[in-house]
Amino acid sequence: MPTVTVTPTGAACGAVIDGVNLAAPLSEQTVAQVRAAWLEHKVLVFPDQDMTDADLERFALYFGDFGHDPFFESIPGHEHIAEICRLADEQASLFAETWHSDWSFQQSPPIATCLYGITIPPVGGNTSFVNQELALAQMPKQLRAQLEGKVGIHSAQSAYAPDGFYGEREEESDRSMKIVTSPEAYEQQRHPLIHTHPETGRQTLFSCLGYIMGIEGMPEDEARALLQEVLVWQTQEAFQYQHSWRQGMLVMWDNRCLLHKASGGYEGYDRILHRITIAGRA
Repeated sequence: MPTVTVTPTGAACGAVIDGVNLAAPLSEQTVAQVRAAWLEHKVLVFPDQDMTDADLERFALYFGDFGHDPFFESIPGHEHIAEICRLADEQASLFAETWHSDWSFQQSPPIATCLYGITIPPVGGNTSFVNQELALAQMPKQLRAQLEGKVGIHSAQSAYAPDGFYGEREEESDRSMKIVTSPEAYEQQRHPLIHTHPETGRQTLFSCLGYIMGIEGMPEDEARALLQEVLVWQTQEAFQYQHSWRQGMLVMWDNRCLLHKASGGYEGYDRILHRITIAGRA
């Protein structure tokens, strides 16, 4: 049986996984090893993979059910896979360039996201991750005290509502990625600002200003000021891992204890990745 090798990145989170062929079915033992590494390191990088979309779906189902992705069009024949695409001559704003936890505005947000690199530019296009467990552990006591017991109000309104960033403002945009705006984005969900990871038992911050539009029971201006202060703390470079992509690379991360964002710097080149989210199982 191939040996699974786990090599930490040396940053605040992340590890590279070798010895696993994701184009073939995995044994229960290998899945258990990968899951243990994922829970420990939060971001897993699988280089040099040659995967089909069916392989990506099979891999996701080892860890949970398919997530619900309400604001992306899926690719033909694979309703749970979205294409994250930006073409060389595109002028639209960069997608997902602000810190977030995927779909934190859902009642049950996805536990994981997987991205598979298909067309990767020779420069730029990094994905940044920031460890929210570490950010909470090192947070000043006075700031943490302001968050204890507080509940964040999450919504996709500012991004995916018809009058949100990707709605009316983009009617004349040349964006190649298929984003679908909907009144569903106005819905709100509430999640504790500090929660306990259901698998590791460790406390962590959950999500950030953006998808969190307020704090339950707190005036809007006070809530925004506090969330802004927290954002500055929780995204410090000391808590980050900067991921550099290569073609054929799969990256899997834990949305329950991380934030992430996209970076540009690859003007004049196409960039195409396929994305799938993983829901928890009851």
